Amino acid sequence: MTPMAELNPPQQEAVTHIHGPLLVLAGAGSGKTRVITRKIVHLIREQQVAPRHICAVTFTNKAAREMKSRVGEALQGHSSRGLMVSTFHHLGLQILRKDIERLGYRGNFSVIDPGDSLGMVRNLLREANGPSDLAEAIQSRISRFKNDGIFPEEARADDRLGQEAAHIYTTYQRSLSACNAVDLDDLILLPIRLLQDDAEARYAWQDRIRYLLVDEYQDSNGAQYRLIKSLLGTRHNLTAVGDDDQSIYSWRGAAADNLDRLAQDFPNLKVVKLEQNYRSTGRILQAANTVIAQNPHFFEKRLWSTLGDGHSIRALRCANETDEAEQVVNAILRDRFQRQGEYRDYAILYRSNHQARPFETALRNARIPYQISGGISFFERSEIKDFLSYLRLLVNPDDDPAFLRAVNTPRRSIGSSTLERLGAFAKERNLSLFAALWDDALDVPDKARIALHGFAGWVNLKTDEIGKTELIPALQSLPEEIGYLQYLQNEGDEKDAARRWENIQELLNWMQRLQEQDEGPQTLAEILNRLMLFHVLEREEDDDRDVLRLSTLHAAKGLEFPQVFLVGAEEELLPHRNSETLEQIQEERRLFYVGMTRARFRLTLSLCRKRRRYGQDVHPEPSRFLQEIPKEHLDWQGDQNPEEEMDPTAAFAHLRAMLGKT
Repeated sequence: MTPMAELNPPQQEAVTHIHGPLLVLAGAGSGKTRVITRKIVHLIREQQVAPRHICAVTFTNKAAREMKSRVGEALQGHSSRGLMVSTFHHLGLQILRKDIERLGYRGNFSVIDPGDSLGMVRNLLREANGPSDLAEAIQSRISRFKNDGIFPEEARADDRLGQEAAHIYTTYQRSLSACNAVDLDDLILLPIRLLQDDAEARYAWQDRIRYLLVDEYQDSNGAQYRLIKSLLGTRHNLTAVGDDDQSIYSWRGAAADNLDRLAQDFPNLKVVKLEQNYRSTGRILQAANTVIAQNPHFFEKRLWSTLGDGHSIRALRCANETDEAEQVVNAILRDRFQRQGEYRDYAILYRSNHQARPFETALRNARIPYQISGGISFFERSEIKDFLSYLRLLVNPDDDPAFLRAVNTPRRSIGSSTLERLGAFAKERNLSLFAALWDDALDVPDKARIALHGFAGWVNLKTDEIGKTELIPALQSLPEEIGYLQYLQNEGDEKDAARRWENIQELLNWMQRLQEQDEGPQTLAEILNRLMLFHVLEREEDDDRDVLRLSTLHAAKGLEFPQVFLVGAEEELLPHRNSETLEQIQEERRLFYVGMTRARFRLTLSLCRKRRRYGQDVHPEPSRFLQEIPKEHLDWQGDQNPEEEMDPTAAFAHLRAMLGKT
């Protein structure tokens, strides 16, 4: 069987469309990844396109790895060398690594994490006598400016917080430049600046990327759309694969109307709809179709399946959250016993993290192993952030946030007053902290000066060593050289110190594996910048253990399970209580739809008659989305259909929400 014969007719149409813009409306479970990988293979094998002229972009490192692996397997001997398959942020990083000096930066730039970004904003607010208690909100607004593709000189706002953010944005960006550093949002914004202002760089990148394929296009933001348009040039060879019904990330800048903008900006846009679902049974799809039909659509589509009708959707009416957890866990135990199945076949999905607590208790009591998606990131652990600050300083001594974290971890008799004097002196002379500490005019006590020079001298010697010897062995000695194990033992108990020390060793092993990959990063700067992207883009680890998945609906996107329990189907939980506008309700409906379509064979919904909220008992109303599922697809268990007891106020709100879509 030929690879093309494995595709259905719409999939084949998408794969063989070579020139001009194409939008592939790919419904949940419709095989969109297969289309992208087959199209890359088709371009290389059948169209004789050099792999280096093809770029595929997706939103997670895991998806990028899987896509590149599938392409390599399907090429069957054809070389894929030069093919770019990456996240948007990694693509931006590649552009900056090659051309950032055209923007006035030095090549050894640092990528700072959100924690250091927040610290910079807080310091700038203090210096300007601004509202430092609003640092997080202002940092978020600056990030939103960047995600919308807005440069500092373009930033405008009507509200006071936005105006303060617009003002700080300029100073913040200047401070980053002084540190020869960029934040994660700059990995998209600065390439836009480069391609917009530098014709030579623009033509070079447009010549390099002649075919651009974008996965999960509905999750793109304004800046990413500007980057896409800048890279397309006049060729317009774009394949955008997405689903407007799964656009659930507006809170982090995703622009759902990017699908509409494609049709407006590219009048010759071809649209192919993938409506055959290979994941879920008929009843699940029919119910999901009916729910999502309440939202307006620029492009209409309706999912269908050949997997048969399957089970009705089970609905559990529970007394309270404890009863809800016990009913769900008991249902899992019964089903697993009857089918002799595995725990990994089940997922419990919820709108907000706090809903997980009673389920964790019930799962532990039932001795069911489980994994929670969205726990603390490996890169958010203090020991990892400490070690990375040293690495950043070795690459870029002008990285002030890295200097401030490293200089006193472990402590070196350098007090806060010394660092305050150093900071004021560096600002007055327009120097980085590292450069300023060598200046004879710096007024600090002799003991502090000796300590500063000792630390900085070690940084210079270690930087020199790294440049002359093998990288990983040189880095493996670093924790011992700075006395980090003793520091950990002084900070906590022996067991905790050993665990944190093991995390450092795991990071070093990870760096070595990265370096050993084909076309992997080789220099410390390249490895470090790659690692910094994992902080926000590597949300789920590969895990083959037989464990049940507890997850928010947002974190479950892109996953599928034989059985899904979508819990807390109540007003103020789903839709969330902060969803007030019609657009917000529509996004909550899309979130509910995403949860429904994670299920392959069995979907169970649950809700409570009573729930504890902020120390008080409340009696939540059933979710309006629950009411939108056709009655014939619901199998109520343990209680009557809540629609029969829905109070007039809730019924009126539900009717008004339905009328709002017209």
